[in-house]
Amino acid sequence: MPKITKRFVESIIPQPGKTLQHWDSELKGFGVLVLPSGRRTYFVQYVNANRIKKHLKIGVHGQINTEEARVLAKQHLGGIAHGEDPAAQKKENKELPLMKDLSRDYLERHAKKKSPKSYKDDKRMIEKIILPTLGNQQVKHVSRRSIESLHLNLEKTSTQGNRVLSLLSKMFNLAIAWGWCSDHPVKGIRRYHEEKRDRWLQEEELNRFWETLELYSTRPPALALRILIYTGARKNELLKATWDQFDLEKGSWTKPSHSTKKKKLHHIPLSEQTVAALHALQELNTKNSPYVFPNQTGDKPLEDVKRFWAKIKKEANIENVRIHDLRHTYASHLVSSGLSLSIVGKLLGHTQASTTQRYAHLADEPLRQATALFGDKMDQIMAKRG
Repeated sequence: MPKITKRFVESIIPQPGKTLQHWDSELKGFGVLVLPSGRRTYFVQYVNANRIKKHLKIGVHGQINTEEARVLAKQHLGGIAHGEDPAAQKKENKELPLMKDLSRDYLERHAKKKSPKSYKDDKRMIEKIILPTLGNQQVKHVSRRSIESLHLNLEKTSTQGNRVLSLLSKMFNLAIAWGWCSDHPVKGIRRYHEEKRDRWLQEEELNRFWETLELYSTRPPALALRILIYTGARKNELLKATWDQFDLEKGSWTKPSHSTKKKKLHHIPLSEQTVAALHALQELNTKNSPYVFPNQTGDKPLEDVKRFWAKIKKEANIENVRIHDLRHTYASHLVSSGLSLSIVGKLLGHTQASTTQRYAHLADEPLRQATALFGDKMDQIMAKRG
């Protein structure tokens, strides 16, 4: 029984229809198999704690050299002497869930509870970005470095890069809860800086927008845009709303928790103008649909008003504005009119004051106007003295 060396391994002549097995003279349990095809494979054979004989493949000659195989064999045999079972561990690792398994379960068990748009966005990021890079990696063995590399590759589209990082963070939170891994490779990775979008309709733009809406005053999409700007509501909250959420006599709207972004019940008062718009919608509801904005058959809510929104923007000559900016418009004009951030936050359904804080600089405007009054008064006094 010779010592297994590179020269010895390469000198073994394969035999047709027969697998040859040679043991090392120095390291007990270390050997090499030679198949009829000529393939040479290093292995370790041992007996585990349950007295079961096991065979562990170390590597194929050519892909790994003899000395590397010997070092690995020593490491495995050392672990075995302390009760480890590397063959069982290797089998267990083969059965560990992959990132593509986590992606599938995330979409089925978690993302489906989100809004259709959020689900669609998550699915797109998973299919286009996450799976091509990480799909075949075992969840347990995904490293922070792998996540950092993926994030760095998205530097030119920093906003999307941050969204992918947030999505991966949610996925690994679930993986930890399911016992698929214990470490969170996303934790601690810095997001790219993002400038908050500050876009709302100024008075002159608001004028053009309103005059254009007046041309379509009896159309449901136009009434939807009216109510959005009257209430500052999110688009999906309104389009999916049912009539039982509204009390038109008291002028109130109770948004159920499942329909709000923060998943909390949100009660808001309605202006006379909003109630009038809702009454107009009731008259248009000839099919007695439970939805405030039903589709053509009346059995489902209207999915979107994108085409009508594009038409209104074009006719009103308003650029670089989204439907969500109507919410910013509502908040901005209330704050600049002197309403407190606390009250505006409650109307918008913000659960944290920091969310409303983005409008804080507008709260200075009434103060600026007030102090300007005194400045003008002083000018008048000095003019009289002259």
